Amino acid sequence: MCEMSHFAELAAVILFGIGFTLLLVDRNLIKKIIGFSMTDSGMYLYLAAKGYITGRKAPIVVNGVTEMEAYINPIPAGLVLTGIVVSVASSAVMLALTVRLYHRYGTLNIDEIADRAGRAGKEDA
Repeated sequence: MCEMSHFAELAAVILFGIGFTLLLVDRNLIKKIIGFSMTDSGMYLYLAAKGYITGRKAPIVVNGVTEMEAYINPIPAGLVLTGIVVSVASSAVMLALTVRLYHRYGTLNIDEIADRAGRAGKEDA
């Protein structure tokens, strides 16, 4: 019988795969940011699934129980929380830069932005 963590791991791999595909294939900057966010979420879900051990509790000493076997390792949870903070900040920067690019070039397509930026560079020379 499959444990629930295997389903979470499978969902994490699928989420990571969809996000990575969006990053590679799509030419729209907003969709690339969504793909980046999905990739991050897949990684965090995988870390959380691997860090959880059925039957163990959070590492808070209760009733004098100090054996390591009674508690979950807190490191994966700390990594996930730190990663979420970093990904929110980097997503905000990416969105701000995308808004600036849209105002300057009038499109979110990477190819069109590169063409327009190349033409603008040739006109300045």
